[in-house]
Amino acid sequence: MATIMKKTNLTKELKHYFGFDTFKGDQEAIIENVLDGNDTFVLMPTGGGKSLCYQLPSLLMEGVAIVISPLIALMKNQVDFISHLSEHEGIAHFLNSSLNKAAIDQVKNDIREGRTKLLYVAPESLTKEDNVEFLKSVKVSFYAIDEAHCISEWGHDFRPEYRRIRPIINEIGKAPVIALTATATDKVRTDIKKNLGIVDATEFKSSFNRPNLYYEVRPKTKDVDKDIVKFIKQHTGKSGIIYCLSRKKVEDLAEVLRANDIKASAYHAGLDSATRTETQDDFLMEKIDVIVATIAFGMGIDKPDVRFVIHYDIPKSLEGYYQETGRAGRDGGEGLCIAFYSYKDLQKLDKFMEGKPVAEQDIGRQLLQETAAYAETSVCRRKMLLHYFGETYEQDNCHNCDNCLHPQEKIEAKNQLVTALQAILAIKENFRPDYVVDFIKGRETNEIVAHKHHELEEFGMGEDDDPNIWNPVIRQALIAGYLKKDVENYGLLKVTSAGKRFMKSPHSFMVMLDHEFNEDDEPANPEGGTSALDPTLSAMLTDLRRKWSRKLDRPPYVIFQDVSIEQMATDYPMTLEELKNIQGVGDGKTRQPYAKDFVELIKRYCEENDITRQADLRVRTKPKDSMRKLKILQSIDRRVSLEEIIKSLGIEYDELLDELEGIVLYSGNKVNIDYILDEEMDPDDIDDIYEYFRESESGDLKEAYEELGSEYEEDEIRLVRIKFISEMAN
Repeated sequence: MATIMKKTNLTKELKHYFGFDTFKGDQEAIIENVLDGNDTFVLMPTGGGKSLCYQLPSLLMEGVAIVISPLIALMKNQVDFISHLSEHEGIAHFLNSSLNKAAIDQVKNDIREGRTKLLYVAPESLTKEDNVEFLKSVKVSFYAIDEAHCISEWGHDFRPEYRRIRPIINEIGKAPVIALTATATDKVRTDIKKNLGIVDATEFKSSFNRPNLYYEVRPKTKDVDKDIVKFIKQHTGKSGIIYCLSRKKVEDLAEVLRANDIKASAYHAGLDSATRTETQDDFLMEKIDVIVATIAFGMGIDKPDVRFVIHYDIPKSLEGYYQETGRAGRDGGEGLCIAFYSYKDLQKLDKFMEGKPVAEQDIGRQLLQETAAYAETSVCRRKMLLHYFGETYEQDNCHNCDNCLHPQEKIEAKNQLVTALQAILAIKENFRPDYVVDFIKGRETNEIVAHKHHELEEFGMGEDDDPNIWNPVIRQALIAGYLKKDVENYGLLKVTSAGKRFMKSPHSFMVMLDHEFNEDDEPANPEGGTSALDPTLSAMLTDLRRKWSRKLDRPPYVIFQDVSIEQMATDYPMTLEELKNIQGVGDGKTRQPYAKDFVELIKRYCEENDITRQADLRVRTKPKDSMRKLKILQSIDRRVSLEEIIKSLGIEYDELLDELEGIVLYSGNKVNIDYILDEEMDPDDIDDIYEYFRESESGDLKEAYEELGSEYEEDEIRLVRIKFISEMAN
């Protein structure tokens, strides 16, 4: 064991190896504890300097420190970093699946010779028999378990192989253990210490508060891609990370961003390692501004000036959310954390859990409920997050989250809190919040009936109150310390001594009702970045469309659809080239005689009214399955039958009609499907349906089905409509 070094010496060694004059927070105390040979538990937020807590003591102690880490990218980064600090070759190494035999032999030789002070290993590599045998033969100074939350099923990134670490340590040889994590609730912390056999470890817990981070939750509407593009355009040139849950969404969104001249790349585990490494390097070197990623990205990537982190999908746990938002503003500068939330996404995540073991489902659902509570609450988001990690935030207003900047009105809930506390005691403090709320509301669920709780006097005590008040009351009572959640049986609500005192002597308890998130909500736009629909211009364009409709004797919708008019009155296209970016307008439309009139009207209107366009905020969509569309167009040119087109593309008949409608309606292309109609339909029927659309005011399919449905099939109506719009509109 190393001799304990004096504090002044430690500061000197810090300067010598790392160039820093002073330690941050608890770093010095943690290092002293490791040098003393004690087990150590470190809970330190992202960016707090965890790595130094094992790097410096490893350089000062006899033997090699084994650092167990889950990510190969992290290992490489850290080994490169440590190697640059020393004039000696081989001071740090990693052992993982990426090394060939010659490289492994070199690592082992450097360790035997005593050159290596730090050895990074993945848990999978640690358990390999030949590695265990080798490590038995060398002096281990201590074991460092990084990302220690991976050991707990309640952690946001549970890895079963982490459970095998303690038995392997026992096999290799006893030495002090330091466990480090950036996120851990009381439950996870207990799990880590128990599983690693370090129950008596000295604990060091840093504050989770990152004052420079701004937290906001926005409703996730159908325009979420547009909202993100506009947000990034308002922060041009700044580095950001966008997290999505699926690989497909990562790819699609990255493509949308690139289509809008944003330097963005996709990152997920399905890409080969060379691509992933290149993307990481490009991001660090600022060749790209935005990474769209699954949660695989970012662990251990230390880019201090990430200015925004966007969650496209709501995360599966608050721990994961905290970890991911922690990538923003590590340099202490601006860090904007925006999450998009919809209840549908929550249901989707819940559905994903079906088929998993019951215990895993139970844990997953409780973690999801915590995330939903965070998203829906009107309470200070910082207060909510810190409470989740067992930390009290004393201020009423953090001035750096959406709820604090736009506070909701508080309502008196003294009586409701008393009701909730009485209900929890009546059911013996043995149930979770959702059960408690059902009990208070008087809902005879199967579970409540099974426990015979519907027979209790307290059942339905709150059925006359606003049904939306109970979740906020319980959540805010937890923050206020009147309730707590059981650590061992996570989620069970317990009344604290403060709660019991409140029941005896109730006093004012003000709460804020939760936000209601609807997919139809207008997206929040606090920074005022984009132009909205201009009603005056919209009316003028509609009038011009009417004139051309009369002139050409065509229905107005075949000139331009309503959606096209709305977008023109929002984006102000002043050239035919710009007009092509409008939905429903393609090359064919811009060649029509009326197209020029529309752009000239818009140009004149902007000049007369001194309108400054935000043209750079026009959002172009990703071309959807453009190859498929091209194949369809080529097949029609070659007069291939519908059946053959369907067969060659592997799609259903309905899907093909959808594609054709997209080609003529939304892309503004012409198609000649006369040969298909001649095969499929009677010429008189074609003429009748065609005439209907010529006289129709809207061209709406639903209206057409109602009018024509008794005489014609839906597919026939759709086919003739495609012909009509192609000929008349494009």
